[in-house]
Amino acid sequence: MKVTINGREVEAHEGENVLQLARRHDIEIPHFCYHQKLSVAGNCRLCLVKVNGLPKLMPACNVVAMPDMKVETEAEEVKKARRDVMQFILLNHPVDCGICDKAGECRLQDYQHEYGPAESRSADPKIHRRKLVELSPRISLDNERCILCSRCVRFTREISKSNALGIVERGAQSFVERTGEGPFDDPYSDNVIGICPVGALLSRDFLYASRVWFLEPVRSVCNGCARGCSVQVWRRRKEREQQAPGMARTHSAYRVTALDNPAINGPWICNKGFDLHKTMARPRALQARTGGSAATLETALDAARALLARAQRPAVLASAHASNEELDALAAALGSRPKLQVYVREDCRPAPGEVVEDHLLIRADKNPNTTGARQRFGDRPFDLAAGHDLLLLWGEVGEADVPDGVRWIHLASFESPASARADVVIPVSTHFERAGHFTNFEGTLNAFEPVFDKPPGVLHAADAFRELAR
Repeated sequence: MKVTINGREVEAHEGENVLQLARRHDIEIPHFCYHQKLSVAGNCRLCLVKVNGLPKLMPACNVVAMPDMKVETEAEEVKKARRDVMQFILLNHPVDCGICDKAGECRLQDYQHEYGPAESRSADPKIHRRKLVELSPRISLDNERCILCSRCVRFTREISKSNALGIVERGAQSFVERTGEGPFDDPYSDNVIGICPVGALLSRDFLYASRVWFLEPVRSVCNGCARGCSVQVWRRRKEREQQAPGMARTHSAYRVTALDNPAINGPWICNKGFDLHKTMARPRALQARTGGSAATLETALDAARALLARAQRPAVLASAHASNEELDALAAALGSRPKLQVYVREDCRPAPGEVVEDHLLIRADKNPNTTGARQRFGDRPFDLAAGHDLLLLWGEVGEADVPDGVRWIHLASFESPASARADVVIPVSTHFERAGHFTNFEGTLNAFEPVFDKPPGVLHAADAFRELAR
């Protein structure tokens, strides 16, 4: 059907509301409460537009596009309505932008600059509310900044199904609050931080850590389970790094946010995904070792090659955290050896207290590329009785993962007590330090980019396999 917006004829889909239609055609209609994955609330009134044949302005989020409809988003009465709405929203807002963590990505700031009145007409003191209340160990709530858009409430009702948040009291006394006595205990709770259009819901982990304009996002993939959600890892911009002469560049990731991917996770990720930057900040394996002692990388590779050459029944336990490109490099470099058997191992298993699986995103398999690894090497379980005299273990290793009396080589990204018992340790990069693809449990490919350069003395696993095959 054809709809005219500001004199421009555009094509609308059946059932599409005017706000969705305008966004799809890059026509700006400001809004706070509308979110494409949540029900329509229509309570902020900022998206009011003029529709032909209707006596008053209508909320664009709640008006379905009809054939031959004419809509005006820049009429003078629409602009006046926006100014009045912004004046009303800011009536008791603290305007503490200088200390608010949302500064730089706050819709209220942007819309006030673009659509709001130049000065407030109110001469009355603002109503004060609770500041930085601990909603949970992960989230702080500033009720003074809240504009009651209800996005967070609708998220817990419609998406996570926890029903953990609600709006209590009435009128000017209304505020967002937990619905139960305990903390805001929801495995998807941190999503409300991202969908909050103002600085009312803040991450306690990121609080006062950095201004967002000092940071830049890098596309990555969460390796917390077989879903393989798309995420953005926020690192310091190189030109904004605080660095003394002679210092190496920082390898700190400041936060992780969801990257909207309709094919895999939509706009949501679980709290484990939000903690990805902390998981990847564990002590790294940076030193090659032979026989438990520090060695050069070339010495460790020579020792590993000698072990492989002498072994009668060697086996590779391939990591389910490896990228498809690294798995292909393994197959190309070592897969043709007649005596070598390749097994796929699960690096990670559910931790105590962790949500194992649920209705939304979380999968029981806590490895991002089990599907990709099994497509290449099958799903045959490792058989200790097969009599392997050498193991090449790749990935995270626990004390119980290595059988006694067997010599083994470890391709390690992180330090672990078990790794100290390996005959040879070769440090390899993490997926924050390389590019590649994972194949999730549904067979969908997802790409990730390097967030940081790999440290000196560390190999990419693909290069390590090529070196071992020499």
